[in-house]
Amino acid sequence: MTPDGHGIRNGMSVDVEEHFQVKAFADCIPRSTWNSAPSRVEDNVQRLLALFAEHQVQATFFTLSWIAERHPGLLRAIAAAGHEIASHGCEHIPVYEQTPAEFREDASRSKAVLEDIAGVRVSGYRAASFSIIPESAWAFEELERAGYQYSSSIVPVSHDIYGFPGAPRFRHQPTTAGQLTECPASTVNAAGRLWACGGGGFFRFFPYPLFRWAIRRVHAHDGQPHFFYMHPWEVDPDQPRVTGASARSRFRHYVNLDQTEPRLRRLLRDFSWDRYDRVLGIQPGA
Repeated sequence: MTPDGHGIRNGMSVDVEEHFQVKAFADCIPRSTWNSAPSRVEDNVQRLLALFAEHQVQATFFTLSWIAERHPGLLRAIAAAGHEIASHGCEHIPVYEQTPAEFREDASRSKAVLEDIAGVRVSGYRAASFSIIPESAWAFEELERAGYQYSSSIVPVSHDIYGFPGAPRFRHQPTTAGQLTECPASTVNAAGRLWACGGGGFFRFFPYPLFRWAIRRVHAHDGQPHFFYMHPWEVDPDQPRVTGASARSRFRHYVNLDQTEPRLRRLLRDFSWDRYDRVLGIQPGA
């Protein structure tokens, strides 16, 4: 029996990106400045690796190939600890800002880079900012052609940055060939509507007991595992503050950063967690 008593194993994931690469700051941090910006991702990922080891949890690390190329030792350390290496694309460009040809190149290249550096097969993909939306649903077929076995790239709610309202809440095959599995970020059905509860800012903003309740409701009401996501910069309350971003963007990014690590410790104790590929029943890459 798992810690929460439901016997359900959940998916734990980390989107490996720098604090300055988020969509919320795209308008005030040019990509041309990325190479000269102070990097904090390695220290933050090491904190997460230590925390996962302490709780004997293995997770999926959806990693930008931009990060992997600059920190190859970090990618190999993640893989050596038994975690799954998956793709987050090359440079965190939303799918809906790319043409199908551009996306095809990005998805294929990121997979090849990660596999070459880590020495493992990459099966999973997560779009930057969950940016497969109805208008960019063509991306599923491109991922299938690129050799991915699963994606975790949609949130079936309305949102100002992402959202695929009406999409299935749980794992499904989004292409006619049926060779790709989509695993949406978790949502909870309450008060007559769907609420996002997959992680990120939702995990930091809402009180932990409410977030825990949402996971338990997904277990008890839907009989499904919860799929959680977070970012390395979320355990870094001392990161530099970005000026020039909107008040909404600053709030989303910085709210309760000092609470993420203690909340994550509680989450790791309260529920059972594993890599996405194993929770989905996909043969781990080797």
